[in-house]
Amino acid sequence: MSQKRTELNEEQESVKNLREEFNSLEGFKESKDLDKKIESLEKEISNITDWGSDKTRKILSKLNALKEEKEKKNKIISLFQEVDFLLELLKDEHDESLVNELKDKVKELKIEIEEYKKIFFLSGEHDKSNAIVSLSAGAGGVDAMDWTQILLEMYLKWFQRKRFDFNIVDVSYGEEAGIKSATVIVKGDYAYGLLKGENGVHRLVRISPFDAAHRRHTSFALVEVVPEIPEEEIKINEDDLRIDVFRASGHGGQYVNKTDSAVRVVHIPTGIVVTCQSERSQLKNKETALKILYSKLVELKKIEKERKVYELKGGFKSASWGNQVRSYVFHPYTLVKDHRTGFETGNLEKVLNGEIDDFIWAYLRKLKDEKGKKEKDN
Repeated sequence: MSQKRTELNEEQESVKNLREEFNSLEGFKESKDLDKKIESLEKEISNITDWGSDKTRKILSKLNALKEEKEKKNKIISLFQEVDFLLELLKDEHDESLVNELKDKVKELKIEIEEYKKIFFLSGEHDKSNAIVSLSAGAGGVDAMDWTQILLEMYLKWFQRKRFDFNIVDVSYGEEAGIKSATVIVKGDYAYGLLKGENGVHRLVRISPFDAAHRRHTSFALVEVVPEIPEEEIKINEDDLRIDVFRASGHGGQYVNKTDSAVRVVHIPTGIVVTCQSERSQLKNKETALKILYSKLVELKKIEKERKVYELKGGFKSASWGNQVRSYVFHPYTLVKDHRTGFETGNLEKVLNGEIDDFIWAYLRKLKDEKGKKEKDN
Protein backbone atom coordinates (compact mmCIF):
# COMPACT_ATOMS: atom_id res chain seq x y z
CA MET A 1 0.00 0.00 0.00
CA SER A 2 2.86 2.37 0.83
CA GLN A 3 4.34 1.81 -2.65
CA LYS A 4 1.00 2.65 -4.28
CA ARG A 5 0.73 5.76 -2.12
CA THR A 6 4.24 6.76 -3.23
CA GLU A 7 3.23 6.34 -6.88
CA LEU A 8 0.21 8.56 -6.31
CA ASN A 9 2.33 11.20 -4.56
CA GLU A 10 4.74 11.20 -7.50
CA GLU A 11 1.87 11.78 -9.93
CA GLN A 12 0.51 14.58 -7.74
CA GLU A 13 3.95 16.22 -7.74
CA SER A 14 4.12 15.91 -11.54
CA VAL A 15 0.70 17.55 -11.88
CA LYS A 16 1.78 20.37 -9.56
CA ASN A 17 4.93 21.02 -11.62
CA LEU A 18 3.03 20.89 -14.91
CA ARG A 19 0.42 23.32 -13.57
CA GLU A 20 3.13 25.75 -12.48
CA GLU A 21 4.76 25.51 -15.89
CA PHE A 22 1.48 26.09 -17.73
CA ASN A 23 0.50 28.98 -15.44
CA SER A 24 3.87 30.64 -16.09
CA LEU A 25 3.04 30.61 -19.82
CA GLU A 26 -0.36 32.08 -19.07
CA GLY A 27 1.42 35.03 -17.45
CA PHE A 28 2.74 36.22 -20.81
CA LYS A 29 0.77 39.07 -22.37
CA GLU A 30 0.50 37.15 -25.69
CA SER A 31 -1.46 34.38 -23.97
CA LYS A 32 -3.81 36.82 -22.24
CA ASP A 33 -4.52 38.67 -25.51
CA LEU A 34 -5.07 35.53 -27.62
CA ASP A 35 -8.84 35.96 -28.08
CA LYS A 36 -8.46 39.66 -28.90
CA LYS A 37 -5.84 38.87 -31.57
CA ILE A 38 -8.05 36.22 -33.19
CA GLU A 39 -11.03 38.59 -33.18
CA SER A 40 -8.94 41.39 -34.71
CA LEU A 41 -7.64 39.18 -37.53
CA GLU A 42 -11.10 37.82 -38.28
CA LYS A 43 -12.31 41.41 -38.71
CA GLU A 44 -9.43 42.07 -41.10
CA ILE A 45 -10.35 39.00 -43.14
CA SER A 46 -13.99 40.10 -43.42
CA ASN A 47 -12.78 43.23 -45.27
CA ILE A 48 -10.37 41.47 -47.65
CA THR A 49 -10.96 41.89 -51.39
CA ASP A 50 -7.75 40.40 -52.81
CA TRP A 51 -7.56 36.83 -51.55
CA GLY A 52 -4.46 36.03 -53.58
CA SER A 53 -2.19 38.72 -52.13
CA ASP A 54 0.85 38.06 -49.92
CA LYS A 55 -0.74 40.18 -47.20
CA THR A 56 -3.85 37.98 -47.18
CA ARG A 57 -1.77 34.79 -47.02
CA LYS A 58 0.17 36.18 -44.04
CA ILE A 59 -3.05 37.14 -42.21
CA LEU A 60 -4.57 33.69 -42.80
CA SER A 61 -1.36 31.97 -41.72
CA LYS A 62 -1.22 34.04 -38.52
CA LEU A 63 -4.90 33.41 -37.79
CA ASN A 64 -4.52 29.64 -38.26
CA ALA A 65 -1.49 29.63 -35.95
CA LEU A 66 -3.39 31.54 -33.24
CA LYS A 67 -6.37 29.21 -33.54
CA GLU A 68 -4.06 26.20 -33.22
CA GLU A 69 -2.54 27.79 -30.12
CA LYS A 70 -5.99 28.36 -28.63
CA GLU A 71 -7.04 24.78 -29.42
CA LYS A 72 -3.91 23.41 -27.70
CA LYS A 73 -4.46 25.70 -24.73
CA ASN A 74 -8.10 24.62 -24.29
CA LYS A 75 -7.12 20.95 -24.55
CA ILE A 76 -4.56 21.40 -21.75
CA ILE A 77 -7.13 23.16 -19.55
CA SER A 78 -9.56 20.28 -20.18
CA LEU A 79 -6.87 17.69 -19.31
CA PHE A 80 -6.13 19.49 -16.03
CA GLN A 81 -9.84 19.32 -15.17
CA GLU A 82 -9.87 15.56 -15.85
CA VAL A 83 -6.72 15.07 -13.75
CA ASP A 84 -8.17 17.09 -10.86
CA PHE A 85 -11.33 14.99 -10.99
CA LEU A 86 -9.30 11.75 -10.82
CA LEU A 87 -7.22 13.09 -7.91
CA GLU A 88 -10.43 13.97 -6.07
CA LEU A 89 -11.76 10.43 -6.54
CA LEU A 90 -8.47 8.95 -5.31
CA LYS A 91 -8.75 10.85 -2.03
CA ASP A 92 -11.56 8.53 -0.94
CA GLU A 93 -10.34 5.22 -2.32
CA HIS A 94 -7.18 3.82 -3.90
CA ASP A 95 -8.42 2.23 -7.09
CA GLU A 96 -5.67 0.73 -9.28
CA SER A 97 -7.57 1.46 -12.50
CA LEU A 98 -7.99 5.11 -11.49
CA VAL A 99 -4.25 5.40 -10.73
CA ASN A 100 -3.41 3.97 -14.16
CA GLU A 101 -5.86 6.37 -15.80
CA LEU A 102 -4.23 9.24 -13.89
CA LYS A 103 -0.78 8.18 -15.11
CA ASP A 104 -2.01 8.12 -18.71
CA LYS A 105 -3.55 11.59 -18.36
CA VAL A 106 -0.36 13.01 -16.81
CA LYS A 107 1.69 11.59 -19.71
CA GLU A 108 -0.74 13.16 -22.16
CA LEU A 109 -0.49 16.47 -20.30
CA LYS A 110 3.30 16.45 -20.56
CA ILE A 111 3.13 15.86 -24.31
CA GLU A 112 0.49 18.54 -24.87
CA ILE A 113 2.35 21.15 -22.82
CA GLU A 114 5.57 20.36 -24.73
CA GLU A 115 3.74 20.91 -28.04
CA TYR A 116 2.05 24.06 -26.73
CA LYS A 117 5.45 25.48 -25.71
CA LYS A 118 6.72 24.98 -29.26
CA ILE A 119 3.80 26.93 -30.72
CA PHE A 120 4.02 29.57 -27.99
CA PHE A 121 7.77 30.22 -28.04
CA LEU A 122 8.71 29.33 -31.61
CA SER A 123 6.95 31.66 -34.01
CA GLY A 124 10.01 32.93 -35.89
CA GLU A 125 10.23 32.78 -39.68
CA HIS A 126 12.38 29.63 -39.76
CA ASP A 127 11.73 28.20 -36.29
CA LYS A 128 9.81 25.23 -37.69
CA SER A 129 12.60 24.37 -40.16
CA ASN A 130 15.22 21.65 -40.11
CA ALA A 131 18.57 22.68 -38.62
CA ILE A 132 22.19 22.54 -39.72
CA VAL A 133 24.47 22.17 -36.70
CA SER A 134 28.20 22.79 -37.05
CA LEU A 135 30.78 22.24 -34.30
CA SER A 136 34.42 23.28 -34.38
CA ALA A 137 37.22 22.97 -31.84
CA GLY A 138 38.54 26.26 -30.47
CA ALA A 139 41.36 27.16 -28.10
CA GLY A 140 42.69 24.24 -26.05
CA GLY A 141 44.51 21.94 -28.47
CA VAL A 142 43.77 18.24 -28.18
CA ASP A 143 41.51 18.87 -25.17
CA ALA A 144 39.36 21.16 -27.32
CA MET A 145 39.09 18.47 -30.00
CA ASP A 146 38.11 15.88 -27.40
CA TRP A 147 35.57 18.35 -25.97
CA THR A 148 34.09 18.95 -29.44
CA GLN A 149 33.52 15.22 -29.80
CA ILE A 150 31.88 15.05 -26.35
CA LEU A 151 29.54 17.88 -27.38
CA LEU A 152 28.71 16.14 -30.66
CA GLU A 153 27.79 12.97 -28.73
CA MET A 154 25.62 15.06 -26.38
CA TYR A 155 23.68 16.54 -29.29
CA LEU A 156 23.31 13.18 -31.05
CA LYS A 157 21.72 11.77 -27.88
CA TRP A 158 19.37 14.78 -27.73
CA PHE A 159 18.37 14.27 -31.40
CA GLN A 160 17.55 10.66 -30.58
CA ARG A 161 15.51 11.67 -27.52
CA LYS A 162 13.49 14.03 -29.72
CA ARG A 163 13.21 11.35 -32.42
CA PHE A 164 14.69 13.72 -34.97
CA ASP A 165 16.29 12.24 -38.07
CA PHE A 166 19.89 13.36 -38.49
CA ASN A 167 22.69 12.96 -40.98
CA ILE A 168 26.33 13.56 -40.06
CA VAL A 169 27.56 14.97 -43.36
CA ASP A 170 31.13 15.83 -42.37
CA VAL A 171 33.66 15.05 -39.63
CA SER A 172 37.28 16.13 -39.47
CA TYR A 173 39.20 14.03 -36.95
CA GLY A 174 41.98 15.21 -34.66
CA GLU A 175 45.42 13.65 -35.02
CA GLU A 176 45.63 12.48 -31.39
CA ALA A 177 42.01 12.41 -30.22
CA GLY A 178 38.60 13.96 -30.73
CA ILE A 179 37.38 15.91 -33.76
CA LYS A 180 38.36 19.24 -35.27
CA SER A 181 34.88 19.87 -36.70
CA ALA A 182 31.58 18.24 -37.62
CA THR A 183 28.40 19.16 -39.48
CA VAL A 184 25.00 17.54 -38.89
CA ILE A 185 21.69 18.08 -40.71
CA VAL A 186 18.81 17.62 -38.24
CA LYS A 187 15.34 16.96 -39.65
CA GLY A 188 12.13 17.45 -37.68
CA ASP A 189 9.49 20.05 -36.82
CA TYR A 190 10.99 22.96 -34.85
CA ALA A 191 14.51 21.51 -35.02
CA TYR A 192 16.00 24.94 -35.74
CA GLY A 193 13.78 26.79 -33.27
CA LEU A 194 14.75 24.46 -30.44
CA LEU A 195 18.45 24.42 -31.29
CA LYS A 196 19.06 28.08 -32.15
CA GLY A 197 19.95 28.88 -28.53
CA GLU A 198 22.89 26.47 -28.74
CA ASN A 199 24.70 28.97 -30.98
CA GLY A 200 27.91 30.17 -29.36
CA VAL A 201 31.02 29.11 -27.49
CA HIS A 202 30.81 26.17 -25.06
CA ARG A 203 33.54 26.09 -22.39
CA LEU A 204 34.94 23.03 -20.63
CA VAL A 205 36.91 22.97 -17.36
CA ARG A 206 38.41 19.63 -16.29
CA ILE A 207 41.55 17.70 -15.34
CA SER A 208 43.02 16.94 -18.75
CA PRO A 209 43.34 13.21 -19.57
CA PHE A 210 46.07 14.25 -22.04
CA ASP A 211 48.26 16.01 -19.47
CA ALA A 212 50.75 13.73 -17.69
CA ALA A 213 50.88 16.24 -14.80
CA HIS A 214 47.06 15.99 -14.37
CA ARG A 215 46.56 19.74 -14.42
CA ARG A 216 43.24 21.51 -14.85
CA HIS A 217 42.66 22.73 -18.42
CA THR A 218 40.08 25.03 -20.00
CA SER A 219 38.94 24.21 -23.55
CA PHE A 220 36.46 25.72 -25.98
CA ALA A 221 34.23 24.59 -28.84
CA LEU A 222 32.08 26.71 -31.15
CA VAL A 223 28.53 25.59 -32.01
CA GLU A 224 26.79 27.21 -34.98
CA VAL A 225 23.14 26.52 -35.85
CA VAL A 226 21.37 27.74 -39.00
CA PRO A 227 17.99 26.79 -40.47
CA GLU A 228 17.88 24.64 -43.59
CA ILE A 229 16.64 27.06 -46.26
CA PRO A 230 14.93 26.18 -49.57
CA GLU A 231 17.39 26.83 -52.40
CA GLU A 232 15.06 29.14 -54.31
CA GLU A 233 15.39 31.82 -51.62
CA ILE A 234 18.86 32.82 -52.82
CA LYS A 235 20.78 32.65 -56.11
CA ILE A 236 24.45 31.70 -56.20
CA ASN A 237 26.72 32.66 -59.04
CA GLU A 238 28.57 29.51 -60.19
CA ASP A 239 31.67 31.63 -60.78
CA ASP A 240 31.74 32.39 -57.05
CA LEU A 241 32.23 28.71 -56.19
CA ARG A 242 35.29 26.51 -56.02
CA ILE A 243 34.47 22.81 -55.80
CA ASP A 244 37.10 20.25 -54.79
CA VAL A 245 36.80 16.47 -54.68
CA PHE A 246 39.07 14.56 -52.31
CA ARG A 247 39.50 11.39 -50.31
CA ALA A 248 37.97 11.67 -46.83
CA SER A 249 40.67 11.70 -44.16
CA GLY A 250 40.56 10.25 -40.66
CA HIS A 251 39.49 6.90 -39.31
CA GLY A 252 36.08 6.70 -40.90
CA GLY A 253 33.48 4.27 -39.62
CA GLN A 254 32.37 5.90 -36.36
CA TYR A 255 30.43 8.82 -37.83
CA VAL A 256 30.98 8.80 -41.61
CA ASN A 257 32.31 6.33 -44.15
CA LYS A 258 35.79 6.73 -45.52
CA THR A 259 35.22 7.59 -49.18
CA ASP A 260 36.94 8.83 -52.34
CA SER A 261 33.98 11.08 -53.19
CA ALA A 262 34.13 13.74 -50.45
CA VAL A 263 33.27 17.23 -51.74
CA ARG A 264 34.43 20.62 -50.52
CA VAL A 265 32.60 23.75 -51.69
CA VAL A 266 34.19 27.17 -51.15
CA HIS A 267 32.13 30.34 -51.60
CA ILE A 268 34.91 32.69 -52.67
CA PRO A 269 33.26 36.09 -51.86
CA THR A 270 32.46 35.15 -48.23
CA GLY A 271 35.11 32.50 -47.56
CA ILE A 272 32.47 30.04 -46.34
CA VAL A 273 33.68 26.44 -46.69
CA VAL A 274 31.31 23.47 -46.63
CA THR A 275 32.45 19.84 -46.78
CA CYS A 276 30.33 16.72 -47.21
CA GLN A 277 31.55 13.12 -47.09
CA SER A 278 28.54 11.17 -45.81
CA GLU A 279 27.55 9.66 -49.17
CA ARG A 280 29.47 7.36 -51.49
CA SER A 281 28.08 9.35 -54.43
CA GLN A 282 30.09 12.46 -55.35
CA LEU A 283 26.95 14.04 -56.82
CA LYS A 284 24.93 13.55 -53.62
CA ASN A 285 27.77 14.95 -51.51
CA LYS A 286 27.89 18.00 -53.78
CA GLU A 287 24.09 18.50 -53.54
CA THR A 288 24.21 18.30 -49.74
CA ALA A 289 27.18 20.68 -49.52
CA LEU A 290 25.39 23.21 -51.75
CA LYS A 291 22.22 22.91 -49.65
CA ILE A 292 24.21 23.75 -46.50
CA LEU A 293 25.93 26.63 -48.32
CA TYR A 294 22.56 28.07 -49.40
CA SER A 295 21.35 28.01 -45.80
CA LYS A 296 24.53 29.62 -44.45
CA LEU A 297 24.40 32.39 -47.06
CA VAL A 298 20.77 33.20 -46.24
CA GLU A 299 21.62 33.36 -42.55
CA LEU A 300 24.63 35.53 -43.34
CA LYS A 301 22.47 37.91 -45.35
CA LYS A 302 19.97 38.08 -42.48
CA ILE A 303 22.59 39.19 -39.95
CA GLU A 304 24.56 41.57 -42.18
CA LYS A 305 23.50 44.57 -40.10
CA GLU A 306 24.40 42.83 -36.86
CA ARG A 307 27.70 41.70 -38.37
CA LYS A 308 28.64 45.32 -39.02
CA VAL A 309 28.04 46.01 -35.35
CA TYR A 310 30.13 42.96 -34.38
CA GLU A 311 32.98 44.20 -36.57
CA LEU A 312 32.89 47.58 -34.89
CA LYS A 313 33.13 45.80 -31.54
CA GLY A 314 36.09 43.71 -32.61
CA GLY A 315 34.91 41.15 -35.14
CA PHE A 316 33.58 37.63 -34.93
CA LYS A 317 33.24 35.57 -31.76
CA SER A 318 36.31 33.41 -31.34
CA ALA A 319 36.04 30.13 -29.47
CA SER A 320 38.05 31.31 -26.48
CA TRP A 321 37.89 33.23 -23.18
CA GLY A 322 35.11 35.74 -22.64
CA ASN A 323 32.77 34.59 -25.42
CA GLN A 324 31.23 31.49 -23.86
CA VAL A 325 27.45 31.07 -23.68
CA ARG A 326 27.65 27.99 -21.45
CA SER A 327 30.26 26.46 -19.15
CA TYR A 328 30.66 22.79 -18.24
CA VAL A 329 32.79 22.23 -15.14
CA PHE A 330 34.07 18.69 -14.47
CA HIS A 331 36.54 19.69 -11.72
CA PRO A 332 36.83 20.64 -8.82
CA TYR A 333 33.00 20.32 -8.75
CA THR A 334 30.37 19.48 -11.37
CA LEU A 335 28.30 22.30 -12.83
CA VAL A 336 26.72 23.28 -16.14
CA LYS A 337 25.74 26.94 -16.31
CA ASP A 338 24.24 29.06 -19.10
CA HIS A 339 25.69 32.56 -18.84
CA ARG A 340 22.81 34.18 -20.76
CA THR A 341 19.93 32.88 -18.64
CA GLY A 342 21.66 31.99 -15.37
CA PHE A 343 20.12 28.51 -15.49
CA GLU A 344 22.42 25.87 -14.02
CA THR A 345 22.54 22.28 -12.80
CA GLY A 346 25.06 20.15 -10.96
CA ASN A 347 23.96 17.00 -12.79
CA LEU A 348 26.69 17.01 -15.45
CA GLU A 349 26.15 13.35 -16.41
CA LYS A 350 22.48 14.00 -17.21
CA VAL A 351 23.35 16.95 -19.47
CA LEU A 352 26.06 15.05 -21.38
CA ASN A 353 23.53 12.27 -21.83
CA GLY A 354 21.50 14.65 -23.99
CA GLU A 355 19.04 15.98 -21.39
CA ILE A 356 19.38 19.67 -22.30
CA ASP A 357 15.70 20.66 -22.57
CA ASP A 358 15.82 22.80 -19.42
CA PHE A 359 18.60 24.90 -20.95
CA ILE A 360 16.74 25.19 -24.26
CA TRP A 361 13.46 26.33 -22.70
CA ALA A 362 15.21 28.73 -20.30
CA TYR A 363 16.82 30.45 -23.31
CA LEU A 364 13.57 30.57 -25.33
CA ARG A 365 11.72 31.98 -22.32
CA LYS A 366 14.36 34.70 -21.98
CA LEU A 367 13.97 35.58 -25.68
CA LYS A 368 10.20 35.84 -25.22
CA ASP A 369 10.66 38.04 -22.14
CA GLU A 370 13.03 40.37 -24.00
CA LYS A 371 10.68 40.59 -26.98
CA GLY A 372 7.78 41.48 -24.68
CA LYS A 373 9.81 44.22 -22.97
CA LYS A 374 10.83 45.75 -26.31
CA GLU A 375 7.22 45.77 -27.53
CA LYS A 376 6.12 47.37 -24.26
CA ASP A 377 8.80 50.08 -24.56
CA ASN A 378 7.76 50.82 -28.13
